[in-house]
Amino acid sequence: MRFASLRFAGPEIDCRPMLTLLNISNFALINELRVEFERGLNLLTGETGSGKSIIVDALGVLIGGRFSSEMIKTGEARGSVEGLFTVGRHPQVEAILADSGLAPSSGDGGVELVIRRELAAGGRGRIFVNNRLATLATLRDLRPYLVDIHGQGDQQTLFDTETHLELLDAYAGLADARREVSELYARWAALERSLRELRRDEAEKLQLADALRFQTEELGGARLGAGEDEGLEEERRRLNNLERLTTLCADAYDQTYERGDSTTARLGQLERWIEELTGYEASYGEYREGLASARALLEDLSLTLRGFAEKLQFSPGRLAEIESRLAEIARLKRKYGGSVEAALEHLARSRERLALLESSDERAAEIEQELAAAREAYLARARKLRRARSKAAEELKRAVERALAEVAMESARFEARVEPTSTGKADGGDISRGFTAKGIDAVEFNFSANVGEPPRPLAKVASGGEASRLMLVLKTITNPTQFPRTIVFDEIDAGIGGRVSEAVGLKLKSLAGTNQVLCVTHQAQIARFADTHLLVNKRGVRGRTEVGVQRLDSRTRVEEIARMLTGSEITDAARRHAREMLKTV
Repeated sequence: MRFASLRFAGPEIDCRPMLTLLNISNFALINELRVEFERGLNLLTGETGSGKSIIVDALGVLIGGRFSSEMIKTGEARGSVEGLFTVGRHPQVEAILADSGLAPSSGDGGVELVIRRELAAGGRGRIFVNNRLATLATLRDLRPYLVDIHGQGDQQTLFDTETHLELLDAYAGLADARREVSELYARWAALERSLRELRRDEAEKLQLADALRFQTEELGGARLGAGEDEGLEEERRRLNNLERLTTLCADAYDQTYERGDSTTARLGQLERWIEELTGYEASYGEYREGLASARALLEDLSLTLRGFAEKLQFSPGRLAEIESRLAEIARLKRKYGGSVEAALEHLARSRERLALLESSDERAAEIEQELAAAREAYLARARKLRRARSKAAEELKRAVERALAEVAMESARFEARVEPTSTGKADGGDISRGFTAKGIDAVEFNFSANVGEPPRPLAKVASGGEASRLMLVLKTITNPTQFPRTIVFDEIDAGIGGRVSEAVGLKLKSLAGTNQVLCVTHQAQIARFADTHLLVNKRGVRGRTEVGVQRLDSRTRVEEIARMLTGSEITDAARRHAREMLKTV
């Protein structure tokens, strides 16, 4: 099934991005599968091996993950994954689409974004965004604003230290401070570029000045005028066709005025007849004014023809002057842009550049003063931002460790280390030495799940389940509205149960208030919090295994939660327990 192209929704649409539909075709065990998701907490449950993680894997492929021919269902020639995202008014997404030539026309309200990935068994793949071919690079640019997957071995953002900086700043509410630093950095960088341009190799500068001086003298001495070539061309045509012009003027003058039966004379006779006719039929009086105007126009034309003919005079000298001037103009046009107007613009630019070069030493001294001031202003703000980050890092450490204890990670230790950028030392240097629009800091999360083990970089020590729970904690502690998107947790409940599972469920529910959440779980204590409960099942059809998804209602949810509590044999006691669990949400 193919989705419609991008379309605008009404002005009341929720602008937070969310995954609305997912179509999967010939992917792993899936033949054809259509899954609809809603806002809030979407939970996928089912027996072990039923295909829940396959759906997550397909979503990962859709947003730029590896798509290989081994993923195509056995015996099929091609596979595909297609997703429909409700995006809303999203400047970053719109900018990426515009840069890729995929932007929709402007309008109010929100938009829906269709992404489709196809792969043939031979290995040839195609990507479509809004039914237009797109690149994998575009898809990966869009990914951070659409979906954030945290699964076993698929930590797309938690292991990225750039994300650590963003999460810490979001937690500390440093958006305004970041914006000030970014603006000061942009000012500093612009002055750096200006100074580099002024400090070009002196010989090159002298050569450029000589060239500009020659061009300004050549163009200035030519005294070109806008439209001059067109006027000269017209005058040359007159001089080259003087005999014909004289004949035309004489004939036209005779026909209009000079001859006894000229048009003016005949028109005068017609006026007198109409004047007399009007005495008998008043309706003809309305033509008198028009006839008088026509006669006046012809008399004016005749005077103009006579005057023009009297001025016609052949001048070989003037014709030679025109030819010479046009040749000079043609040469300058070829050299400086193809038209007189372009040559005049080149003259203005050359004069301006020459003036800058001749005053470059004075201007360089001015820029150096401005640059020093800009650098100090940037560093002052950046150091203030560092102090705020360092303070927030301690607060974040305590908050994360408290929350980790609630999800069965009592021994876990967490640190948000704020260090200078690799080359950006705050005691000197320039733009090229590592300062950035985000400040002079690098932030990296360090983590230890075991007693006695010191915290180390997160990517090196966290398992899939641990990283998923840590990300859940971070997402709920930091400001999740800073990063609205669909957040996916696969097997977040690995190795936990009972009270801890309920704590994880509560955190998922809290996060779902600001972001759409998709979660694969085996825990009834988590499943009870679902806004949308989807049951994934695997069945045999004509000797082949297929995966299906069923949206559960209140009755079937009781049955599924009871199964999760007791296993395949569902008892009445389990059903009663399931009902009680759902009542207390």
